[in-house]
Amino acid sequence: MNSQNFIITAAQMTAIESQVFAAGMPVAALMEKAAMTLTNAILALEITSAVKTVGVLVGPGHNGGDALVVARELALRGWVVWLYVPAEDCKPLTQNHLDYADYLGLPRVESVAGLADCDLIIDGLFGFGLTRPITGALAGAIATLNRMTQTVISIDLPSGIHTDTGAVLGDAIRADYTFCLGLWKRAFFQEQALPFLGQVACLDLGLPPQAIAAVLNNPPVHQRFTETEFRARLPLPRAVVTHKYQQGHALLICGSQQYAGSAILTGLGARATGVGMLTIAVPASLKPLVVAQLPEALVVACPETPEGAIAALPLDLSRYDAIACGPGLTLGAEAILGSVLAATVPLLLDADGLNLLGTAVERLRERSAPTILTPHVGEFRRLFPDLDPSDRFVATLAAAAQTGAIVLLKGARTAIASPDGNFWVIPESTPGLARGGSGDVLTGLLAGLWAGASGPAVDVAAAAAFWHAAAGQRAAAAYTELGVDPLRLAATLGACLAGSEPTPPSGHS
Repeated sequence: MNSQNFIITAAQMTAIESQVFAAGMPVAALMEKAAMTLTNAILALEITSAVKTVGVLVGPGHNGGDALVVARELALRGWVVWLYVPAEDCKPLTQNHLDYADYLGLPRVESVAGLADCDLIIDGLFGFGLTRPITGALAGAIATLNRMTQTVISIDLPSGIHTDTGAVLGDAIRADYTFCLGLWKRAFFQEQALPFLGQVACLDLGLPPQAIAAVLNNPPVHQRFTETEFRARLPLPRAVVTHKYQQGHALLICGSQQYAGSAILTGLGARATGVGMLTIAVPASLKPLVVAQLPEALVVACPETPEGAIAALPLDLSRYDAIACGPGLTLGAEAILGSVLAATVPLLLDADGLNLLGTAVERLRERSAPTILTPHVGEFRRLFPDLDPSDRFVATLAAAAQTGAIVLLKGARTAIASPDGNFWVIPESTPGLARGGSGDVLTGLLAGLWAGASGPAVDVAAAAAFWHAAAGQRAAAAYTELGVDPLRLAATLGACLAGSEPTPPSGHS
């Protein structure tokens, strides 16, 4: 495992640091190493080439100490550095660096407004571990800073963000860049924190593997799902000698007169996986439309209700390697839910498949085969009214434990959890995916991949979510965020396999 992909809590980071200090590493030495690494990262940003004057916000703890070392180094490189030090009492090591800054003659300002003429602001007020709301004069200072126009770089986390939940504690700095130190903190993947983070990167401090293992010694570990993980889970290369029946058979149950396009979009997602056989069950009246768009699929005309929903499934569900049920069905398809849940093959429920299930999630425990649920936040709230999805780590793991299913909570940072505690998060996406039909493409993509791939279902779900997000990013880069329509998204999926992932902005990882 690559420790740079681990996602940890504030308590775990504190425990890892304690392991390092107990082994003999001086606190001052680790601070110096972290701050020097941070200084080099700041200097590597393209935006800093024209910077002459920098304002540094100094907090009372070791985050303030990191900031003071950076301030010292930038001053020694000829930058004009101004300090804002709102706290009267600092931790001893931070105070040592503050005393040295005074010796070097680094001037201080009495308020954040005094930094208005600086080209750049470095936020070193609070790093990880903040739990109390920021109030009073300091909250006012943050509000003033957020109205200013300078580029802001935060050390470890923007001040005012809860390390684990990403919640705003009173008020928080809106950074343009955030450099996470050592290991990724959970807040970087909580949606409420994203507007405050800006572009992000995690700086490797060379923390000893044995110190990390001593704290994270009870796998599974929460991790970022990366390009490397994605490639390792694709069913590629195929065997030289193979045939379609060895490449998986996926069944999609989708569509209605009201939502006819859902069947097509779901089918296009499945097609992109190269699944050996694809069957699509739709209301009988939709069959000509679907055949015209997906001529290679076996399209099954199902009896339909007067309202145009699937009324029954004239299929032997045991024949398939994976089933996806839900996109565009409407609640009029309620008659098919029982037979779908009773199927002894892997099952994905999305959209109206989830709505038909309702809060009766305990029914999933009766299934003999794996189940994947793919709700967005609104669907998650309806399925699990007692769980708060604002903390994606806690909520998805609790939902998976409650249902015995893999839960894929869609969003800007899609989270995937399994009942045994495995957890992945997709570290990048694009708001261009926030449009109708995007989820249908994901459902087909996941069903096709699941039918033809091997390995744990939680990994397959993460691979599909990563692929979907990468295609969205690629389409947004080519056509802007407004141009990521579902047809274009589906057409871009193949290009993600042929080439590398989109190049992130400078300083972003």
